[in-house]
Amino acid sequence: MTETRVVHILGSRGVPGAHSGFEYLAQHLSLYLHQNGWEVFVYCQLEGEGPTYQDKWQGVTRVNIPVKNDTAWSTILFDWSATRISAKMPGVMLTLGYNTAIFGLLYRLKGIRNVINMDGIEWRRAKWGPLAKLWFYLNDWFGCWLGNDLIADHPEIAKHLARRVRSKKISMIPYGAHKIPKPSSAPLSEYSLEPGEYCIVIARPVPENSILEIVTAFSRLETNKKLVLLGNYSASNSYQAKVLEAAGPQVCFLGAIFDYSIVAPLRYYAYLYIHGHTVGGTNPSLIEALACKSAVLAHDNIYNRWVLPSSAQFFSSTTECETTLRNLFDMNSQVGKMKRDNYQRFIENFQWLEILEAYENVLQKNIEKE
Repeated sequence: MTETRVVHILGSRGVPGAHSGFEYLAQHLSLYLHQNGWEVFVYCQLEGEGPTYQDKWQGVTRVNIPVKNDTAWSTILFDWSATRISAKMPGVMLTLGYNTAIFGLLYRLKGIRNVINMDGIEWRRAKWGPLAKLWFYLNDWFGCWLGNDLIADHPEIAKHLARRVRSKKISMIPYGAHKIPKPSSAPLSEYSLEPGEYCIVIARPVPENSILEIVTAFSRLETNKKLVLLGNYSASNSYQAKVLEAAGPQVCFLGAIFDYSIVAPLRYYAYLYIHGHTVGGTNPSLIEALACKSAVLAHDNIYNRWVLPSSAQFFSSTTECETTLRNLFDMNSQVGKMKRDNYQRFIENFQWLEILEAYENVLQKNIEKE
């Protein structure tokens, strides 16, 4: 009888996914591996106090770890607890992100194999202060040294890692998405939106996502179209206050929406998806836009240019964003071609099945080396 293969998935908030790309990756991968005969443990961060406990979710074992508050420090405590618990159990580790990669030293000391998804280059993000940047920079190195295998979600991230470790230690596996059947447009009416009469931005409201540039550019336009932003914006945050102040009457702040039955039609029926991310690798939100057959206007950088086909449109400043938006509002045929090309790019490169198979192959290799 074949011995059961065991994998522990750490580094996300847990399953089912609700907030981030890592959570959705953990969700899809854990279900896929369970269906392929793996015993899967996913470590889940809960806000509160009490003992750690296990339960089942669609055949996957969730290790639920309560921690006080919801801060960066509580996440570090959660990661340390998950590392200590998982290190006492058999199996291979899959760590999503390197933010606390130093904890992987425990796995090394115990001879436990650890595959690390190295995420984006976190220490380059403008939102972090000097101490946080130093922490991320050091853990970037610790992840490279302590991980048995590294996963890069973008060719440029793979190049970054190859400056630190040998290339054969690195596997390039991007994010994925499912095909999106045409959804009902009914949810749009709740927000007074009409199909094709708005553009949408789905991103954290931080400087490196170009939110201020996008909102400023759009607010300069004379257009009947609206700009829809998902995410929580507060006047008490200095950057977000600037965004709120720059917003014209056609800019709509809908708040943070995680309900897929609402987010999917909001993406699908947008005239344009505007993607302002300037750092990172393959962004999950951008892949979702391709799967929704969205036309995309993206910030001009090496990360976004690799993901998107040649027909996509790019901007690198507020003025360029304004000019390109004005042009695209008068080019319906070009927008239609962008939608078709983006969907073809998704079909050829970013479907979950091939991506999950690639993850399983890396994990299987590490199981065989235990």
